[in-house]
Amino acid sequence: MDIMETPQTNGGVLPDRNLPGLRVDGKYYRGKNESESEISTRVPVVTCVSSVCAPSSCNVRLCLPGIMDSEGRVDGSRLRTYIFKNGGVSPSERGQVWRFLFGVYPCGSTTSERSLLHEQLAVRYHVMKRKWQQLLPAAVCMRLNGTDAELVAAVRYFEQRKEKVKQQCENQSQELREILSFLELQAQVMLERVSFDLEELQEAVRIIDKDVPRTDRDLDYYLGEGSSNLLVLREILITFAAFHPEVSYAQGMNDLCSRILEVMDSEVDTYWSFSCYMERFSRDFCADGLRRKIELEAELLKELDPQLHAHLVTDSMDKLTFCHRWLLLGFQREFEHIDALRLFEILSCDHLELISQRVEKAWYQERLACKHSLEDKPVLERTGINQEFTFELFICATILLEHRETLLKCQNESQLIHFANSLQGMLDLNYTLKKAEEHFYNYCKRSACDPCNGPSEPGKNKEELFIQHLRSFFS
Repeated sequence: MDIMETPQTNGGVLPDRNLPGLRVDGKYYRGKNESESEISTRVPVVTCVSSVCAPSSCNVRLCLPGIMDSEGRVDGSRLRTYIFKNGGVSPSERGQVWRFLFGVYPCGSTTSERSLLHEQLAVRYHVMKRKWQQLLPAAVCMRLNGTDAELVAAVRYFEQRKEKVKQQCENQSQELREILSFLELQAQVMLERVSFDLEELQEAVRIIDKDVPRTDRDLDYYLGEGSSNLLVLREILITFAAFHPEVSYAQGMNDLCSRILEVMDSEVDTYWSFSCYMERFSRDFCADGLRRKIELEAELLKELDPQLHAHLVTDSMDKLTFCHRWLLLGFQREFEHIDALRLFEILSCDHLELISQRVEKAWYQERLACKHSLEDKPVLERTGINQEFTFELFICATILLEHRETLLKCQNESQLIHFANSLQGMLDLNYTLKKAEEHFYNYCKRSACDPCNGPSEPGKNKEELFIQHLRSFFS
């Protein structure tokens, strides 16, 4: 893995079990020509709670039917299908499910492999965090103006947590110290050539320090002693910005990362999950990504409701920018919090995006069959399914269509923004999902039906079979 590379969306490559310096089947193997004393003197022991040992999440079994085998491997396809068809998983399963969904653990890893993998990821993360802290010591502590008593208390709670971690580390066994020391040495070598643009990083820290104190302060997770989690969130975001300078930090990332931290309740797992998520969606935080998403939403709305599209989309498409927050944050504020978590989970499983590919494949196969049976007849071309129409765009379109009459009365940007703000916490997720599925299904049907050039042709029975095939993807 390249020194600047974060794990892939499937959780990264599992460590090579034959490499020196790794623990395999309960035994620890040192690096070649490296003595025990050399390890302990060259590298200080990691002093971070999440790297003291592999968390219990490594050993937790998923209780979802048919998802995990006896050795702990997960069927990723079945997991994503289960999430979609059941409208998410239970809160008790969510933390573990998200570790597979967002790439902390590869689905093909066994329980024993995950323990080793997590040790490596934990040590690597804390080496990364210490690197920017050493180069930018002024950013280690959040600057406080003294007027936010809760934030002052959060810093105090955070310092108390670090002290507890330090005490835990003092009680580590010698064997564990050796393992963590060698893993830290590996991480240091991997990150040795990484350099930072300190000016840009300082600017990212400045913005993060403005955003973090106002992130989800009303959630139970951040109340009381839990307010120290705001400081954990801060360190995750700064570490990400430091090691991803091409993305750095942008407003909105704090909301996404906070959601993952709340569910996983682990600094290390949240960092790697957030990094994997941003590999796929970092473009959404750039100007070109914003414009492309609005363009796609406009194209979809034109397919579903030309009149509403004509009203909302002018020459510059500026009127649809009020939808961007919905798409960027996964409708975080438009539904009740627990439902927003479910929706984020459903959108992240990519189930309907995979369906659109299967529909396209089925249409292509049906069209080949028709081409042989209608060789002497002209066959009309169709536009096909736009696979850039992700399910989140259908969720967005559904919200617009359900408020069609209100939107048709809006005549300017301020009225549209007022409309968007009025929806916060007011939408019904189950109803919205049902309607979005219907729109998705009907769009696929219109785009992919008629493979044999219309119901008036002898291929009508083939069309009906094709539609049944399409419907089976949703059942």
